[in-house]
Amino acid sequence: MNNNLKTVGLLAALGAVIVLVGQTLGGTGGAIIALGIAAVLNFGMYFFSDKLALRASKARPIEEGEYPQVTSIVSKLAQMENMPMPKLFYIDSPQPNAFATGRSPKHAAVAVTAGIMQLMTNEELEGVLAHELAHVRNRDILIGTIAATMAAALSIFARMAMWGALGGRRNNNSPIGGIIALISIILAPLAAMVIKLAITRAREYQADRTGSNITGQPLALASALRKLEAGTSQIPMNVNPAVAPLYIADPLKAFGGKKDGGGSLRKLFATHPPISDRVARLEEMASPFS
Repeated sequence: MNNNLKTVGLLAALGAVIVLVGQTLGGTGGAIIALGIAAVLNFGMYFFSDKLALRASKARPIEEGEYPQVTSIVSKLAQMENMPMPKLFYIDSPQPNAFATGRSPKHAAVAVTAGIMQLMTNEELEGVLAHELAHVRNRDILIGTIAATMAAALSIFARMAMWGALGGRRNNNSPIGGIIALISIILAPLAAMVIKLAITRAREYQADRTGSNITGQPLALASALRKLEAGTSQIPMNVNPAVAPLYIADPLKAFGGKKDGGGSLRKLFATHPPISDRVARLEEMASPFS
């Protein structure tokens, strides 16, 4: 519940940043323009984000009879949660990873890599797939899309202001007003990015919890996450950075050479929570004293 409340608060903060920047740079008209840009982007991403994510990941549909282990696990989990069976996709990559996408349970897709099917035990794979179905059930893909497009809208708005497209208040003769406008243009997209990434990390924690509640085996997911940490660190995967936050573990980790955790600034701009933190929370769930 804490993660859900945190998400609502962060989305509200992101919306407030858009309105305040629009108000500062273009008055009431500027705020309306900013919200209009966000609405148009959200509409497009609502209907096409799943197709774009699957295409960017070079995922292909799993045909009937292919990879029966994955099909069987997802089918069982979907029935347990009274959810429609999502479409299943395969990514030809040795890196162990998986992601879910789609605007609703009726339009959901789950993609798995070749590497994750080779590396995981049945219980670990079930934990990963329950995590992905949790994203679908919690509508995290829609929440993430809204956050991403609102952040993109704010960046567009800031660029428009920088090139004089909005006019309005920033053209007045007040040097203080000009300084405020300049600071807004520079800092607002950065603030939007930080808020968007915080939302992504909060939803990962929530999907871990929800997925573990579905299977009743938080330690199986914890074990899977440890394997994912090692696999994503050592095996590179060519993924568009725009879709990297969808994956259960950072697919670009091998390129950055980053260790799990790191300083507070690194965590602030991370697309995923540290695996060590996620494992600790799952172990706490499994503890009889928690």
